[in-house]
Amino acid sequence: MQARGDGNIGGNPLLQMKASMKQASMARLLAVALLMPALAAAAGLRIVGEHLPPSSMMEGKVVVGRETTKVRDIMARAGIAYSIELLPWKRAYAQALREPDTCIFSTSRTQEREAQFRWIGPLNEAEWILYGLAERHLTLRTLADARGLVIGTVLGDARDDYLRQHGLNVAPVTQEWLNPQKLLLGRIDLWAVGMAVGSKPFAGKEWEGKVEPLLTFNRVQTYLACNLKVPEAQVAAMQRAAAAMRRDGSMAREQQR
Repeated sequence: MQARGDGNIGGNPLLQMKASMKQASMARLLAVALLMPALAAAAGLRIVGEHLPPSSMMEGKVVVGRETTKVRDIMARAGIAYSIELLPWKRAYAQALREPDTCIFSTSRTQEREAQFRWIGPLNEAEWILYGLAERHLTLRTLADARGLVIGTVLGDARDDYLRQHGLNVAPVTQEWLNPQKLLLGRIDLWAVGMAVGSKPFAGKEWEGKVEPLLTFNRVQTYLACNLKVPEAQVAAMQRAAAAMRRDGSMAREQQR
C-alpha cells in the first residue's frame, strides 16, 4: 500500500500540476539567462554626447553633426550596433563612467581622464580659448590675467576642471549654448570655448563679430571614450576603423564640411 505524505505526488493531481508549473518556470528562467548575453550583444553600444553645433546636434529626431558623422562611420566600419543620443554633458559623462556598454564623444583626452576610459581616435584636435566681448577690449596674456573675472564653463567638462585647478572663478552651466547668451548679457566676463583646429568660429551665430578670442590656454585631442568594460574586441575594431578613416582622409574631409 502506497504511503501518503508531502514527498509523494504520484497519486495527487494537484501536486503533479504544481511540480509541472515549477519545472516550466525554471525552464523559462534558464532560457532567459542563456539569452541575455545574445540580447546584450544585439543591442550594441550606447553612445552619448552633448548638444554642441556643428559637432553634434538634433535634426528632427536624428543626431547629426561633424563629430557625429565621424562616430557613425567608425561604428559602421567596425560592424557594431549602436544607439546615439544627446544629453547634458555632466549626465552623459557620468553615464559613460558608470554604464558598461556606453561611450561618450567628443571627449578631451587629459592626464586626469586617461585611466578612466578606453580611447578611440583621435577624432579631432581642439584649442581651448577664452573669449570676451569685443566692445570691452580686454587683454589677456596669461591665465593669471583672468583672475578676478568670471568665466563661463560647462559643468563637469575638461575646461571647467582645468580652470578650477588653476584657481580661476568659473560659473558653470549645464549646456554650452547658455554661455554666449550670458556673455552677451554681461553675466560673465569670459567664455571658455573648445574650438576645433581649423574651424570657422561662430559662423552665422548671433554673437558672430560681438565676441573675440583673447587667450588660447591649452590644446588637446578629442576622442570617443568608452567605459572600461566595453569588450576589448569592440574597442580594437573601433580603433582600426578610426585609423582607416585617418589614412583614407575621411576624418579630415568631414572636418572641412
